[in-house]
Amino acid sequence: MTEEAKTSEPQADPAVSVVGPNDGETIVLGTTRMRVLEDGSHTGHRLAIAESVLAPHTQGPPQHRHARHDEGFYVLSGTVRFTVGEEDYDATAGTLVMVPPGTPHTFANLTDQPAVMLSTFTPDLYVQYFRDLQAVLIGGRPLTPQANIDTMSRYATQPATGLT
Repeated sequence: MTEEAKTSEPQADPAVSVVGPNDGETIVLGTTRMRVLEDGSHTGHRLAIAESVLAPHTQGPPQHRHARHDEGFYVLSGTVRFTVGEEDYDATAGTLVMVPPGTPHTFANLTDQPAVMLSTFTPDLYVQYFRDLQAVLIGGRPLTPQANIDTMSRYATQPATGLT
């Protein structure tokens, strides 16, 4: 084998991350269960990915804007209501919703069935927000709208004032 052929063959890379179906960090926020599949530690903090299961009749966060990251939502099952500004979109399985920085948005599961979605955060900035919210709950404090807003502010995110 030539030297050129040796270097062009795929090489085993110890940095490859494989997360099995029962693996990942679990974050529980009330009626939402999130499984962090990639927290950014294997992507140079360029990308984070999480799977979220929203129980029936789950309200999402207050409508908000991210200043420094894109957020993507791919609906795997069920129906998720996305509110972007004053527009509502019912996203069913197979729908991708991409939210660029500065765009007001929120989501909810208004149905009688669970909804599952895969979320991306580029860069990974927002994963720690979910960990911090869980810490509030574990600490026995209520997750009030103000506690949520205070936590958001630490991650270049603010409420979209004047919108529902």
